[in-house]
Amino acid sequence: MLNFMEMFERLAYYGVRVVIPIYIAQADCPGGLHFTQTDKGIIFTVWALVQTLVPVFSGGFADRYGYKRSIATSITIYILGYILMASQREFWPFLLSCCVLAVGVAIFKPGVQGTLVRSLNKETSSVGWGMFYMVVNIGGFLGPPFAHFLYGISWPAVFYGCAAILSLNYLMLFTYKGVESGTAKKGGALLVAKTTLHNIVQPRLLLFIVIMSGFWLMFMQLFDMLPNFIVDWIDSSRVVAMLHLPSFMTVETARGTMIAQEWMINANSGLIVLFVVYVTWLVSRMRRVHSILMGITVSSIGLILAGFTMSGIFCILGIFCFSLGEMLASPKMNEYLGVIAPEGQKALYMGYANIPLAIGWSYGSLRGGIIYDQMGDKANLAIKYMSEHLNITEAIPRTEAFQRLQAAVSMNASDATTLLWNTYKPYQLWYQFAAIGFASAIGIFLYSRWVRKYEAADI
Repeated sequence: MLNFMEMFERLAYYGVRVVIPIYIAQADCPGGLHFTQTDKGIIFTVWALVQTLVPVFSGGFADRYGYKRSIATSITIYILGYILMASQREFWPFLLSCCVLAVGVAIFKPGVQGTLVRSLNKETSSVGWGMFYMVVNIGGFLGPPFAHFLYGISWPAVFYGCAAILSLNYLMLFTYKGVESGTAKKGGALLVAKTTLHNIVQPRLLLFIVIMSGFWLMFMQLFDMLPNFIVDWIDSSRVVAMLHLPSFMTVETARGTMIAQEWMINANSGLIVLFVVYVTWLVSRMRRVHSILMGITVSSIGLILAGFTMSGIFCILGIFCFSLGEMLASPKMNEYLGVIAPEGQKALYMGYANIPLAIGWSYGSLRGGIIYDQMGDKANLAIKYMSEHLNITEAIPRTEAFQRLQAAVSMNASDATTLLWNTYKPYQLWYQFAAIGFASAIGIFLYSRWVRKYEAADI
């Protein structure tokens, strides 16, 4: 029951999440908002802070007031967020709509994960978390093609359709059997907040949070920047021709028939669905921090592979590599916090798992938006090229910039894209994010040596 609830929630969430970078900021997206990449970065930064910091406290409230009540509240707020996002097109109202959605997600997670932790023991936790992660990614895998179909109707249909999918969780709540948190049902909101703040300053927990922040900063670029990068630069036409992909997986562009970016990103979820239980079983006897170390390193390599050429094949291989690293690191991070959490504070510690995501995702979004505006946005680079090389200095809208460049240099879309790629080397924007990932890998290696004397060999 819990896995099905998580699957519906992830289907709805990733149905929006994987296409919203295009909706917000892609210059040539029909019906999109056409904000700048920096605007997108600001939206994702605020979204990240709300979605990831609220669970730090909502986890304690879920322990105190009950998991089922927490989940029911979250679904209602969540659906309201989707409805608002469908109807708001100005910057600040749309940002507020994203925040409402983020609050719903934030309250949902600790209740579900707290129930999961209370339903597992030390022997079953590795495969249990692996199965949970597999079902999460079944939802994540189904979400992008669902969104691809819906935005063929209209962009508002994406948000309304995802709200409808999420509402199925109201029915699932009827099958929810009460799971006690194990914490004392006493004290009000202030006591819960005090406990939350008191526990977080433990040195082992605090250091782990700081190190994993770097991993999440690198990790979230797959969903924040890579969709725009694929649309702007990646040429997957050879893959389409070689595999004879069906039309529902492709999109017609000025450069030819390409794999829709949401299907490219979907390689991540698809690989996880197929292999995460097996991978988590393989590393079930490994120390959790060692699995995390391997995962961060492999993901960082994958991020570079995905964006260092315009080749669609290499991009897909990079996403595969990134996904293997994710399978090694992400389930183990939650599992590790669940194992070291004291009794009665399981959902609270699942809430703490969001703090490194808050730091990494929020700063990474802000930094990524600025960097992509400067180094990766094809419309901006087209304007820059015309100014620097063709002496065209008039104000040109982003929505028209690339077509103006084509006319000015008498090139088709593919040749003009190659011109900008060779001139400005947008692939270099991935290097700094991968470097942060490698630094986090070094940090988790040193952390594993430090905590060995405090932890049992099987932790």
